[in-house]
Amino acid sequence: MLRNKRIRSTTLNKLEGLLFLSPWLIGFFVFMAFPLAFSLYMSFHQIRITPAGLNVQYRGLSYYKTILFEHGSILYNDLIPFLRQAMFMIPIIVIFALLVAIMLNYKFPGRTLFRTIFFLPVIFSTGEVIQTFYDQGEGSLGFLEQYDLNSYLSVVLPPAWSSTISGVLDSFILILWYSGVQILICLAGRQTIPASVYEAARIDGASPWESFWKITLPAMVPFIFLNTIYTVVDLFTFPWNPIMERVTTSDYGLSSALVWIYFGIILLFLLIVFFGFHRFTRAYQLTK
Repeated sequence: MLRNKRIRSTTLNKLEGLLFLSPWLIGFFVFMAFPLAFSLYMSFHQIRITPAGLNVQYRGLSYYKTILFEHGSILYNDLIPFLRQAMFMIPIIVIFALLVAIMLNYKFPGRTLFRTIFFLPVIFSTGEVIQTFYDQGEGSLGFLEQYDLNSYLSVVLPPAWSSTISGVLDSFILILWYSGVQILICLAGRQTIPASVYEAARIDGASPWESFWKITLPAMVPFIFLNTIYTVVDLFTFPWNPIMERVTTSDYGLSSALVWIYFGIILLFLLIVFFGFHRFTRAYQLTK
């Protein structure tokens, strides 16, 4: 009797959980599953829209071969340079967010202002804000496009110095633009570490550097892991990256093949992140 009641209770709990998940499941199968399957189908076909309807011609792996093996294709012109830039940007953004979050956790005058400044790029980079600029006829922001930092610096500095400084400032602005959410996540993670732990470490004679390596960094590993995943997804799916701009309606088959190759590369990056953090966590546990 008790066993039957437990089975009924377990079944009821599963049904309740399924009920809460049902809106997402229905939305996924209706709005996501079919487009995903159809895009995979289109990557093997040439799709043309005619007055009579869709004209579908089977192309096999020709689109994949064009992207992967033809020199001068999308892979070599856009994808590989973007991947190199992403591999350079991802660790810098994650480390920068961690250091800024640690700094913003300290109490100093103007801390709220600095937190707001670091989070402003997240607000201004939303599609709604950017679309508002376009709707107002200021989408091009001509006064910013005419501004060339290198040309201004070259007036007072040698050409080699001005180009170097301009490149460094441009990279810093780009890193700051992509780091708002990561800083917020790291700041929330840093605030989960009790202050009593640091007080006990200071009583034991630990230096700030030792406290960082033995307390802060191990406690922040889950948040660094989350930030790395978020940064990979954010960089690879940002609407204005060179690969996403190549996805057009001019050639549905080629664009679909590019998207699936791109998805495979993103998945590979995420697997590398999972494997790297798994190895790091395991090695750290063995050293304890």
